Amino acid sequence: MILFDSHCHIDDPCFEADMDKIFERAQTAGVRAMAIAGVDRHTARKAVKIAADRNNVITAVGIHPHDALHCNPNILADLISLAKEHNCVRAWGETGLDFNRMFSPRKDQEACFTAQMAIAADLDLPLIFHERDSSGRFYDMVKSDGPDTGKGVVHCFSGTRKELFQYLDLGYYIGITGILTIQQRGKLLRELAPLIPKDKILIETDAPYLTPAPQKNKCRRNEPAFVRSVLEKLAQVRNEDPQALAETIFANTNTFFGTSFN
Repeated sequence: MILFDSHCHIDDPCFEADMDKIFERAQTAGVRAMAIAGVDRHTARKAVKIAADRNNVITAVGIHPHDALHCNPNILADLISLAKEHNCVRAWGETGLDFNRMFSPRKDQEACFTAQMAIAADLDLPLIFHERDSSGRFYDMVKSDGPDTGKGVVHCFSGTRKELFQYLDLGYYIGITGILTIQQRGKLLRELAPLIPKDKILIETDAPYLTPAPQKNKCRRNEPAFVRSVLEKLAQVRNEDPQALAETIFANTNTFFGTSFN
């Protein structure tokens, strides 16, 4: 089985002590490649440094909506420089709107998001989107100023049927996490997953967060190897062969990032 963890945060300090083991377990599980999503200037730089030592790691740089309050031209310029100077940077993000925790005011989130969509367009990079409880504002913004078809993925999708089809109508990919495996929290997602066109699915861990079942019963920290559990549950709810589905999603992920892993 070939797997591509399309979104993880192995730049997190919790991975520093056993980074080599993380990669060994990922390889054993069939994970051929992974993408580290930056959330601010510090994590973007760290992600690029990790990728420099690994030929199967790519990165994205961006400012998470939680950190939008601190978004400014100097930080954006630094991220643009990283994207231009390092071939491992294959996407922009994660960026978007989060009106759940409101770590940054709405006006700052929207301004930061708009600026980053423009930058991604200038750099011709696909966008990794974060959306939570925006009550349609995220959709309005990407419909107006978002990337062309195929240039965006809604990371960790956990929305409604209406939202799913809105994003698909815009041509975006849908990122599926370990939420799919969780009995109560993943119920609606399991109902919607079979409705996603096969060529529009990416799988991800969001490690160290959102540990899937059955690993969540033993491990608090998620890691790229566990993306296999996401794939297996996805194949089950879609009534598809896991091996064939894994190959399709691997190809989808290469297409999204413009990579050629095998």
